[in-house]
Amino acid sequence: MSAFLWLTILTAFRILGRNRLRAGLTMLGIIIGVGSVIAMVSIGEGAKAAVRAQVASMGSNVIIVLPGATTVGGVRGGQGGAVTLTVADALDLKKKIPLLVETGYGKRDVMQVVNANKNWNAPVNGISASYLTIRDWSYSSGGPITQTDMETAARVALLGQTVVENLYDPGEEPVGSTIRIKNVPFRVIGVLAPKGQSAQGSDQDDILFIPFTTAERKVLGTQFLGSVGALFASTDRSEDLPEAVESVREVLRTRHRLQSEQADDFTIRTQVDIGRVQEDASQTLTAMMFAIASISLVVGGIGIMNILLVSVTERTREIGVRMAVGATRRHILMQFLIEAMTLSLVGGVLGIVLGVLGARTTTIFAGWPTIISPQAILVAFVFSVVIGLFFGLYPANKAAHLNPIEALRYE
Repeated sequence: MSAFLWLTILTAFRILGRNRLRAGLTMLGIIIGVGSVIAMVSIGEGAKAAVRAQVASMGSNVIIVLPGATTVGGVRGGQGGAVTLTVADALDLKKKIPLLVETGYGKRDVMQVVNANKNWNAPVNGISASYLTIRDWSYSSGGPITQTDMETAARVALLGQTVVENLYDPGEEPVGSTIRIKNVPFRVIGVLAPKGQSAQGSDQDDILFIPFTTAERKVLGTQFLGSVGALFASTDRSEDLPEAVESVREVLRTRHRLQSEQADDFTIRTQVDIGRVQEDASQTLTAMMFAIASISLVVGGIGIMNILLVSVTERTREIGVRMAVGATRRHILMQFLIEAMTLSLVGGVLGIVLGVLGARTTTIFAGWPTIISPQAILVAFVFSVVIGLFFGLYPANKAAHLNPIEALRYE
């Protein structure tokens, strides 16, 4: 049996080699299909990994509380204009919820920042000293805003990398220099390490931090002292986030004197929520791309079936001769199935090469992150083999059931 199989495979390669151009065009659908599946899944996996990195850059187990109720569909476009959160809320959360390791607060506005003859419109954030710890910000130079800076409303600032690039010449040291925000001089005490894009796609390095007390009294202003644009909190473990969120909701509803029938006047978000939304969107896109790419495999299978049907017609007399000298229906069936499998296997291997090269090329030229998934390669290859087997079965069965006498008479 093994000798017969080996001879059948060699015969299949010899027959397909008679018309290399036709065989190549027949395999093209399989090659493109397998390559597309691998490339699309690699791009999708890269996107999911990028989302996880972006969410991780927010900090460790972070809870974000924004003023105002959730809008339609649970999606907010920004922090809203309602003033429903205060510094006292943040302090009370820390005192009443043991699960919270730290709480902080902040408010922001985009303002012009000036250094000598250069200026840049940057998001200016007035923050509590604990905010930087919650968000896991590190420094490429200098140091943090301290509680003393808060208490004295010190005019000090921390700059993100994007702000530094737009306000300073290459090689110029920002720490120790003086910048102006709304004509108020600030001494730069540190430069933040780069974080890259957020999960929403914004530049996290285009940012400037000053003490919250300085911001509300001298720069940003306030409707009333102590109002904040957002509250922040963190837990030790991600498993504690759901319980901590419920505790935060209960404490804030009590503090804001909301009745049971009244909706929350705030919105709570966590890293898990943000990451889940982003990953779900990425998975949906990957699934759609996978489905579209799979169509090429089906088209390739139809191409194999069509060519084999033509081959059966062309080789009808040959089939009759083989049957006349002792070949059984099983032998003829195996011959054509192996030809179909050979086309799909060779196409699958070439498709894998195309898919890997396509993913690498996308990373090099488009800058998109890609991760080559061994599972995607295996699935695409197995799918191509199944396609070849499925679409080769009909022409193989047709060839096997030819009448030997009529086949010998065929011209």
